[in-house]
Amino acid sequence: MNLTRHRRAIERMYTDRCTIYRYQPVKDPETKTTKLVPQPVYTDQPCRISQRALGQNNQTEAQNEIRYETKLFIAPEVEIRQGDLLEVTRGTVTRRYTAGEPYQYSTHQEVSIQREEWA
Repeated sequence: MNLTRHRRAIERMYTDRCTIYRYQPVKDPETKTTKLVPQPVYTDQPCRISQRALGQNNQTEAQNEIRYETKLFIAPEVEIRQGDLLEVTRGTVTRRYTAGEPYQYSTHQEVSIQREEWA
């Protein structure tokens, strides 16, 4: 199997862009306290998202909660950790997700990502 050719074929489907944030310790100069703040570790990475399951409608009188799961396909050398925050842009729409544990292949990696927001 020609992995280089296989990887190029997969990467042709990468029409989305992803910025990956990880919680890093940041010291506040005024209060001298250290807080964990999401900091970008990778920006504008080519990727592809795919809906894994249909969204669940958890609407109540007070709120309409959006909850569904998608899968992210991205290059294998991009280090994604479980719990990382992702901003994925498809066209003109940007959505935020939380990363699950990635599964590595030699040509790409698949990451289960969850979106939980209120409409």
